Amino acid sequence: MPPLDALAAVRAAARQEQFLEVVSEQEARARLAAAFPPAPLGVETVPLAAALGRVLAEDIVAATDVPPFDRSVVDGFAVRAADTLTASETRPVRLALNPEVIACGHPPGLAVELGTATVIATGGMLPRGADAVVMVEQTEAVEDDAGPAILIRRPVAAGANVGGAGGDIARGETVLRARTRLTARELGMLAAVGCAEVPVFRRPRVAVLSTGDELVPPGTPLRPAGLYDSNGTIIAAAAEEAGAETMRFGIVPDDADLLAARLAEALAVADMVVLSGGTSKGAGDLCYRVATGLGRVLFHGVALKPGKPLFAAEVSGKPLIVLPGFPTSAVFTFHAFVAPMIRAFAGLAEAESERVAARLAVRLGSELGRTEYAMVSLVRGEEGLIAYPLAKGSGAVTAFSLADGFFAIPALADGVEAGASITVTLLGRGLRPPDLVVIGSHCVGLDRLIGLLAEEGVTAKVLNVGSQGGLAAARRGEADLAPMHLLDAETGRYNAPFLPPGVTLIPGWRRLQGIVFRPGDARFEGRTAEAAIATALADPNCLMVNRNAGSGTRVLIDRLLAGARPPGYLNQPKSHNAVAAAVAQERADWGVAIVPLARAYGLGFIPIAEEHYDFAVPESRLSRAPVVRFRAVLASDAGRAALRALGFEPAS
Repeated sequence: MPPLDALAAVRAAARQEQFLEVVSEQEARARLAAAFPPAPLGVETVPLAAALGRVLAEDIVAATDVPPFDRSVVDGFAVRAADTLTASETRPVRLALNPEVIACGHPPGLAVELGTATVIATGGMLPRGADAVVMVEQTEAVEDDAGPAILIRRPVAAGANVGGAGGDIARGETVLRARTRLTARELGMLAAVGCAEVPVFRRPRVAVLSTGDELVPPGTPLRPAGLYDSNGTIIAAAAEEAGAETMRFGIVPDDADLLAARLAEALAVADMVVLSGGTSKGAGDLCYRVATGLGRVLFHGVALKPGKPLFAAEVSGKPLIVLPGFPTSAVFTFHAFVAPMIRAFAGLAEAESERVAARLAVRLGSELGRTEYAMVSLVRGEEGLIAYPLAKGSGAVTAFSLADGFFAIPALADGVEAGASITVTLLGRGLRPPDLVVIGSHCVGLDRLIGLLAEEGVTAKVLNVGSQGGLAAARRGEADLAPMHLLDAETGRYNAPFLPPGVTLIPGWRRLQGIVFRPGDARFEGRTAEAAIATALADPNCLMVNRNAGSGTRVLIDRLLAGARPPGYLNQPKSHNAVAAAVAQERADWGVAIVPLARAYGLGFIPIAEEHYDFAVPESRLSRAPVVRFRAVLASDAGRAALRALGFEPAS
């Protein structure tokens, strides 16, 4: 669809009806269950080799015994137990050896008569007449005029060292129950009773589409204002994890006719269609309009965050679900509403979630009127688990991958206070604590060192909350390392003046901070930092990009500006990357960032100061093995070389 004229877009948006009816989460689930009963879609028979992960549709009854015959469980001699009753160390029993050796897979040809024994291997079929096996270690081989024989100095009971027929699985026994999900263990049981094919519930076929003119397939050059389609990959993989057979229909541009045609194709071959994007009410949001014309709308709008624009319809008896376009909203609503439907259609039991108690690290605000689900990362504090909210919006791709779980903020609450007790639903089963917890300011140099630690098998959790947030975490004993770069305006010193009692400093490296600008900009090219700032402040059209309050870079910027508030001052992103991107994309003319980012984005660079990027560490954690390993990597030749390659200078 061609770009809309600005005035036409405003008028179109003004004509948009509001969400037909914003329903509660419970009501949305009830409507889905009423329209699509949570039951398997059908049964099919598959070869045993293709049954991994499938769900049994019927009970499996053993048609044979396992083992199917009495067999020896040791290497030894098949005997009649009655022949050994009088055996002792002083008066051993002599048994003549039969001229046969019973090996696995070969039925015996001779019976064990009174006073005789037959050599038998582990797994060998017990011969007629024998009812026990004597271990070879408990016998002595002899040969005399009567021929070869064994001496037994200890009696054995009937059944000794014998695995009876049906001892593992008996003929007629129910081996597996219907609705069992088949893993390697169950497949082994089915093979043992001779099953070559098994009846399983048919996997639901789920068609996955992504919509939007902005979307570009991964591997394709990214055009201006374009985004790589992550939703298609995430949703298709999540559907398969839930038990579906996915059908990927790719990206559909914002064209109503084309979208309607693609949906018709998908509905013709799939049991369920899931697409993302275009569920809101702005101009250009087509999905909900096209979907509305195809069938019966179940709901459009759910009172929760993220995920309010969720749309569901019934088309020819099949669910058509339109997820929000932003990745976090799309993934969350998929797991909350779509995955349970897929599991039910596939005959799988409802997934169980593990919940843990935690304490919220910082206050988290919320919007009244909607239940909000907040993603959190968990660390272990001195008195239990601490939950750090992930400062990522619904447009973030990484929120689910970085989160340990989530918790609900009630619709009638405007937030949750720091220190409040919360219940966190874990994403996945179990919580494995990392070896090293790092909370504070982000740096690509830190990423590289964490990578070197990972090569040694040391796991780390890194939470980027800024220098001051990390320092507070170190003071509370929640972090092993708190990376920071805070400048004390009075002394001109970095980091050390801010350390609270009980927290010490590990020197890290030096990062050159400077003004970044587009090459060729005469307001900055060839000037000193002071002259460039003066020129920028004198030009009302010179737009800056700032940094967030609490960051070390923000302290440096405010010191340089000396109270001035140039255009763009309130634009306060939380990373050096965002600053460099804004300047490179001409959304701003200058900002302050570190030299590696200037190189990465092809920007000009005017040095300002060499800042100190160091690590605050609770003294009680200095002796922890992961901290000791971090210090060793930091001081190693490999670590120092990695930092220098990035443009940093390790502290001496």
